[in-house]
Amino acid sequence: MYRRSCSERPVEHDSETDSLNLLLRFCESILPLPPFDIWLEDFRDHPRSHLDDMDRSAEVPSSSTPATLETRRLVRGPDAWTVRLRGFRDGGVWRGYIAFEEQASGRVHRTALIFRERDAWDLRERFLGFEPATLEAFLRSSLP
Repeated sequence: MYRRSCSERPVEHDSETDSLNLLLRFCESILPLPPFDIWLEDFRDHPRSHLDDMDRSAEVPSSSTPATLETRRLVRGPDAWTVRLRGFRDGGVWRGYIAFEEQASGRVHRTALIFRERDAWDLRERFLGFEPATLEAFLRSSLP
């Protein structure tokens, strides 16, 4: 691909046309991606398709690089938290945990691996089924 990108545009040696930028522009021209707003709208309209695509991807999330499958907000007293479901494929199942980010400080606390489901969609659905009181209980269990 790099050779082809060079053949279509000679490489000049400045920051505007360095090798990586040239390759990036070439890839963008042959693999056009939708603008982010359009992608986000599609993700909101068809979340299951996106999660299924993730499961079939060559770069499926792993325990060392989990994916955020869903995000919620939790207000507990004066504190607001961003609550993220983090998941990955482990053999034939998906496992996951909840990460709580305190919005004021940015500190993150997480649960142990508490989810084990057939696929990423089921993991997400289970997480979305938790009542706020259940999320608060998980938050309390993850605090030092």
